[in-house]
Amino acid sequence: MYQAYNGMSATCLKEVSWLKSRASNPSGNCVELAQLPDGAIAVRNSRFPDGPALLYTRAEIDAFIQGAKDGDFDHMLL
Repeated sequence: MYQAYNGMSATCLKEVSWLKSRASNPSGNCVELAQLPDGAIAVRNSRFPDGPALLYTRAEIDAFIQGAKDGDFDHMLL
């Protein structure tokens, strides 16, 4: 079993399934998420699948998704 930590190589997370949005484009510009066995959520950049994975709690991901739905980050897309 591995010890997950922030910034670890995503290649160390071989036992997880990475998911990306259906809205992702074919050139691979997307963020991918994976649920870890302990319930944490790993996040990686699909353009660098071997790069670092950032880990978040379920509550942190829920807060981020709710903020995105509520438009909290819309000003960053201009």
